[in-house]
Amino acid sequence: MRKVYSLVSLSKNRESKDAVISLNIKQIQYPEQTREFDSRLTKTGRRSLSHSISHSSTDSNGSGGSDAENPEDEVSPRDVQQINSKGSRDFCIKNIKLADFGRREIELAEDEMTALMALRKAAQVEKPLAGAKIVGCTHVTAQTAVLFETLVVLGAQCRWAACNIYSTQDEVAAALAEQDLPVFAWKGESEDDFWWCIDRCVNVDGWEPNMILDDGGDMTHWIYKKYPHLFKKVKGIVEESITGIHRLHHLSKAGKLCVPAINVNDSVTKQKFDNLYCCRESILDSLKKTADIMFGGKQVAVCGYGEVGKGCSAALKAMGSVVYVTEIDPICALQACMDGFRLTKLGDVVRQVDMVITCTGNKNVVVREHMDLMKNGCVVCNMGRSNTEIDVSSLRTPELVWQHVRAQVDHIIWPDGRRIVLLARGRVLNLNSSTVPIYVLSITATTQALALIELFNAPEGRYKQDVYLLPKKLDEYVASLHLLTFDAHLTELTDEQAKYMGLNKYGPFKPTYYR
Repeated sequence: MRKVYSLVSLSKNRESKDAVISLNIKQIQYPEQTREFDSRLTKTGRRSLSHSISHSSTDSNGSGGSDAENPEDEVSPRDVQQINSKGSRDFCIKNIKLADFGRREIELAEDEMTALMALRKAAQVEKPLAGAKIVGCTHVTAQTAVLFETLVVLGAQCRWAACNIYSTQDEVAAALAEQDLPVFAWKGESEDDFWWCIDRCVNVDGWEPNMILDDGGDMTHWIYKKYPHLFKKVKGIVEESITGIHRLHHLSKAGKLCVPAINVNDSVTKQKFDNLYCCRESILDSLKKTADIMFGGKQVAVCGYGEVGKGCSAALKAMGSVVYVTEIDPICALQACMDGFRLTKLGDVVRQVDMVITCTGNKNVVVREHMDLMKNGCVVCNMGRSNTEIDVSSLRTPELVWQHVRAQVDHIIWPDGRRIVLLARGRVLNLNSSTVPIYVLSITATTQALALIELFNAPEGRYKQDVYLLPKKLDEYVASLHLLTFDAHLTELTDEQAKYMGLNKYGPFKPTYYR
């Protein structure tokens, strides 16, 4: 059974190297994709609003990094009255005086995020998000700032908070605030600050969101708990992370998901490019900057062989490390074996490895029993989405001594003098300790923008109160936009070939279930 869906799609003039892009409304046929989810995403932990801690935002181990050592940071931005050059106070950031520096970083990001800028140029006249009131909870960085400002150019009103207490670039937040864009985020927020910032985005007189852009599910969680009446006007949720998708599936299975949602994390472009290539490049930089590691000959256990694990493993292997992989999925496990990695259990190698890197999105992957067996100097870090993969709380016991070495680096010392090196206190290493390649973030940001356009413009009844994948046509369109960077030229099917394959010659070229 096939449905005819009308959606806002984008097409480009294939004859021009610079690819002039235009918006138009088309009738496109898609296979039914309702409830087409990964069956493994079925369980999620329910969290108390006041007592539990966000998987995507913070942990219970206090401040880490240089921020805790700066006396100026002892004064919360919540206690400081700031005003931008236009007289607006509708923001809360570290320091508005950093705006010029942040604007330069945003401009540098724009140069690399060519596809998102092309989308902005194409849609700025038609404004497909006119009337959209988007409340966002993502990382506040130069790259997400380009997305934020693109959504505004496309007609949306936006209010923004951070999904991670340490990934915010304060100068970028200042640049957004200087442009009268309501942003509530700063690096080194406390847990209370984190939820306060989210609340300031939605608890506004005379302004109610009708779209949610989430990374980790915290904004959705907060609205569901505190302001459930807002869902009467919300047309949809776009969620990027595996943690947030877990929570949406939990709501869906309980019959409590009030609005449709698009799972951007499992779009093909996000999985194949952001998760794989981003981590392949950033893992080495992150380890070098934090632990000054020499990779040649080191023995490394990589927990999880999804796209993140594949990227980390490939990078470490290329540098001469001996890589062991742990995995629960036999298909991913077989891939690891075919790629030349030794498949094992963490308990079998934990005594001998020099590094342990988690890449699963699960909880308690590395527990105290593992850390009690690690060799002196073993480096432990997390590249997965959730900060629950390493059981850091189990290290907060009287017999262990914490020694803060420098930003994002702590030594945990056992009574016998043995120590492990914990990076970023179990949070996502590359986002907290290093930088992430801008180009791959452009892919994710473009996907998020198109998902918002799709949900906002979808006719009533097209999407039910469920979780959907991004339509394959849009997934392929994201990739085609980024091909322009490489001066790449796609081969086009002839009419005869398209008929033989049973395809539209302009796509989609893969079925909806293709991963």
